[in-house]
Amino acid sequence: MTPLYKKGNNRWLRKMSWLFVLFFAFSACDNDDDLLTDRNWQLTWSDDFDGPAGQLPDASNWVLETGRGPNGDGWGNAELQYYTDRPENVSLDGNGNLAITARRESYAGAPYTSARLKTQGRFEQAYGRFEARIKMPWGPGIWPAFWMLGASIETEPWPQCGEIDIMEYRGQEPNIIHGSVHGPGYSGGSPITKSYALPDGRFDTDFHVFALEWGEGFLNFYVDDVVYQQIREEEVGNIIYRESSTGDSRAEWVFDQPFFMLLNVAVGGNYVGFPAQETTFPQTMLVDYVRVYREAN
Repeated sequence: MTPLYKKGNNRWLRKMSWLFVLFFAFSACDNDDDLLTDRNWQLTWSDDFDGPAGQLPDASNWVLETGRGPNGDGWGNAELQYYTDRPENVSLDGNGNLAITARRESYAGAPYTSARLKTQGRFEQAYGRFEARIKMPWGPGIWPAFWMLGASIETEPWPQCGEIDIMEYRGQEPNIIHGSVHGPGYSGGSPITKSYALPDGRFDTDFHVFALEWGEGFLNFYVDDVVYQQIREEEVGNIIYRESSTGDSRAEWVFDQPFFMLLNVAVGGNYVGFPAQETTFPQTMLVDYVRVYREAN
């Protein structure tokens, strides 16, 4: 997306020439048990998307973003869709789900439409458990995501504000999801990331829970009850990169501030490529709920 929003900040990346990056597996280790202890979670925010079919999502919870990004360039990622606030692209389905639907149609000069929602200005939180129960769409070129941006984005542009991708999915790989973070020194095409493959099944045939458990100095990524990635502050600090203006620098941990949440379904873009002949439309991501918890004292 644009320099304000997400991975496609190519102008920022062009200012940097990578010296080297030290990559880590960031997976569960024997000495990480302290990060995986059971916690006493207390619900702080939720949306269960109850309501009649065709109703727009609750405006007290969500802001609907429209267009092709502030610069009109497909949100900095060469995405092909135009985001609308129409019920055809984003509405309750009457069965307790939010339906975000990508359609092949000519609209405002774009060949596809879809929707993107955010809680910016409605709800932001630092630390806790953030989870959504989602059933995916399918097809090459389909790019759904459940993700977060630092609330400081208005004064600290991306990637300094930080980005947490709780779930990203390439429609051409229906059994695999990805969890990633972006920050100074590990953004754009070089995030800290890890994938999770369902041992038996596809993400477009049933609902699954995608979650982040986040505390001071750590981020744990879950699919259902499986933690598949741990990222720790000290490991991020071991990433070294070169910025042309300042020389060698260490990556920064920028995850000690409130973040807001986003849901969207993109079509095309650098991450997934173009839709293919086998990609049928419309394609819908169903969201059963989004819930946020804080650890109780």
